[in-house]
Amino acid sequence: MARIKQLSKHLINQIAAGEVIERPASVVKELVENSIDAGATKVSIEINNDCRDIRVADNGSGIHPDDIMLAFSKHATSKISSDEDLFDIHTMGFRGEALASIISISKLTCTTRTAEFDAGTKVKCENSEVNSAQTGCAVGTIMDIKDLFYNLPARLKFLKSSNTEFSYIQELVQSIALANPHCSLELKKNGKSVLKTSGQNNLLQTIKEVYSSDVTQNLKEVLKTDPLSGLKISGYVSTPDYTRSSKKSYHIYINSRTVKCPVFQKSIDTAYKSLIANGKYPFVVLNLEIPPSDVDVNVHPTKKEVRYKNTNQIFNFIYTSIQAGLTNYVEKQQPVPEPVSNVVDFVQPKLESTGNVIFDKEDDTVYISDKEMEKIEEQIVEQPKMFTPVEKEVEPEENIIGQYKNTYILIEKEDGLEIVDQHIAEERYIYEKLMSEKNIVSQMLFVSDVITVSSSEAELIKENLDKFEKFGYGIEFMKENELIFRKVPQMIAKVNPKDILADILENIDGNLDRLEEKILITTSCKASVKAGQKLSTWQMQEIIKRWRKTKMPYTCPHGRTISKVLPHKEIASFFQRNA
Repeated sequence: MARIKQLSKHLINQIAAGEVIERPASVVKELVENSIDAGATKVSIEINNDCRDIRVADNGSGIHPDDIMLAFSKHATSKISSDEDLFDIHTMGFRGEALASIISISKLTCTTRTAEFDAGTKVKCENSEVNSAQTGCAVGTIMDIKDLFYNLPARLKFLKSSNTEFSYIQELVQSIALANPHCSLELKKNGKSVLKTSGQNNLLQTIKEVYSSDVTQNLKEVLKTDPLSGLKISGYVSTPDYTRSSKKSYHIYINSRTVKCPVFQKSIDTAYKSLIANGKYPFVVLNLEIPPSDVDVNVHPTKKEVRYKNTNQIFNFIYTSIQAGLTNYVEKQQPVPEPVSNVVDFVQPKLESTGNVIFDKEDDTVYISDKEMEKIEEQIVEQPKMFTPVEKEVEPEENIIGQYKNTYILIEKEDGLEIVDQHIAEERYIYEKLMSEKNIVSQMLFVSDVITVSSSEAELIKENLDKFEKFGYGIEFMKENELIFRKVPQMIAKVNPKDILADILENIDGNLDRLEEKILITTSCKASVKAGQKLSTWQMQEIIKRWRKTKMPYTCPHGRTISKVLPHKEIASFFQRNA
């Protein structure tokens, strides 16, 4: 083995750059976050040369001329100064690694000026060498990067196509824009503007500018504070009938910092678990404000991973906040604080744990195993009532036109034609009704067919007889693999018990997660009016009236959309009429 020797400053910076600068998007992240930390209200990002030339200009405070040389050296920063500061982080950056890493793998020119100086400073950096000179410029900072990875050909080979790399940059800028609606951001590719936000400090407006008005029309506001713990969450979540195909639409922030947090993600998943179909995900923009001393962001160089002092409290706070937003609850001015005695402590899942948590770097998603998720869900603590319900104005009589195919109820609305699936509308009502009832009324069965099940099914049922009993089912085994129903929920007394059990077992399909919920879903489905069933006007009125009063009127417990409104303008336009 060769003798030990001290590495050069340039090589040390290149090694560090491997952690901090993975791809062009990493450079954009570090520079734009520096701009925001500098108080910028306007940031321009220009991308050229297959994402290897990057220019970030801002109107922030600029860099003091006496600090400019130090700014490009390793572990030099204005954002922390002592050990205690690591647990009181109020800025995006704090490590002092980014600029030193960037100048080791690119040719960088920095032009900057602070308000107290008439002239600015221009700094040129290459191969970790820094030279500066005085220049004229506006207050703020321009970082001009050329030939990224020019001296690391091996790294260049690992980059994807320029379009793919730019898509990473675009997703990043979108995420930063949503976290900072007060700041106007513009992203250009080869001179053409791709994204621009107005910086009006209006999150809903920023979402509209980043995505579209179609998104904003399907959002519910989330707002909750807890003065005792210093927690606050704000933002928007989509209604359950407006979903996406991946978790890339989870825009989650801790103190306005983009994070990859399994606790945050799973609190969202849990809030939506009986509202959307498998493989579908809500659109979410949520920022959790937490005292810096209660969260550790110094876990990884990218600062995307976090750890909390009280994981269970955070999980419950986010979960109940989303539920409140979806059910049209609004916060009182003086919310009741959470009692400390209700908090159950459990171990924070770690990204490096033994196979229970999987981090997918490609799509920015953290996955938790079913076993680990079961542990987390068991920790959900029922929160005291902290909200006042908004009374929904329900019309005394719906203007029902009739049925279509004896399956869909047609309702004339002021703004269009509403089509409601009669089965799943009633299923949502019955599901919520059963969920709220402590004692479900059962119907005793004097005669019941003997039902034969497999050995594994028999074992499953025997182990969960108490759960069946909880929801109104009385099951008795006559033989090892033969059983009868002694009672069933009264609302499905006319349904063949054999069909009920078959549906429950099919719904489980070897997956015991949330067994009680699956029993409840099957009960609701069996008790609901069927598709193809002719209804009287009075029956339709009752179904719609009860459905309108549900907390989650968007989807059935399986996640299927309940209603669809055809806007009058679209109908009139089709027939070439003026609305």
